[in-house]
Parts: sequence; C-alpha cells; structure tokens
Amino acid sequence: MKTAIVALLMLLGAQDAPVAEPGWMAGAWVEAKGDAWVEEFWTPPRGGIMIGAGRTGKGGKLASWEAMRIVRGEDGKLAFIAQPGGGAAVTFPMMSSRAREIVFANPAHDYPQKIRYWRDDSGLNAEISLMDGGKAARFAFKPMGG
Repeated sequence: MKTAIVALLMLLGAQDAPVAEPGWMAGAWVEAKGDAWVEEFWTPPRGGIMIGAGRTGKGGKLASWEAMRIVRGEDGKLAFIAQPGGGAAVTFPMMSSRAREIVFANPAHDYPQKIRYWRDDSGLNAEISLMDGGKAARFAFKPMGG
C-alpha cells in the first residue's frame, strides 16, 4: 500500500515538471513529391529556445517560407511561435507532450489551429489541422541528403 501511494505521488509530481524542448526535432528535413518540396530546419535546443525555418516550393520556385521557434515562456511552458512569410507572430501553446511527440494548439487562430510533430524510425512527421482534426495536412520528412 505504501509503495502504491509513493508511486502515485511521484506520478502527480512528474506532471508538474517542465517538459524538455523537443530536441528530437533538430535537423534538416525534406518531403519531396515529384518536383514539389517542403523543407524544415530546426536547431538543437539551447537557452530555452529552438529556432526553426520552413519553405515550400515546386521545382526551383519558392511558394512560401516561415520563421518558427519553440520557446519556454515565463510560466515555464513551451509554445510554438510561427511567422509565415516573416509576418506577425502567432503563438500556439503546448497542448500535450510524450517522449517523441509534441502538440501545440491555438483554437482562436483561423488555420492551422493545431500543430503536431512526432518522430518515428523513418524521420520527422508533422500534421496541421483544425482543433477537431479537420482540414488535416500531413508531412513525412526525411533527413536532408539521406
């Protein structure tokens, strides 16, 4: 009985512990379908921030680009901040996190409202969607040059 109580207290305490930055996202990533491509670049975490950049295009022509970062706020929680085309920053607070998955959400944003990243043996995956999962777009990134 005593062991079960200690385990429960440890579990409850662990929920309050700060979540580490998702260093497993670091690297240069690409998804290519024919001559269309999507790329993301993420620095390893340092100083409470990961800096990211993304670009999409077809052939040699750029369609869009985005500055991104994952930061630890003053409250100690992580947030994803996106600046499509270098424009106004949009913040997506972290919604959930597991060993190799992190989800950010901002229900007040038009689209996307939810951003999910996860790693598997093939590479880095991402999904953007509405809060209910509607209008989902998935990306299966492979290491660049690999």
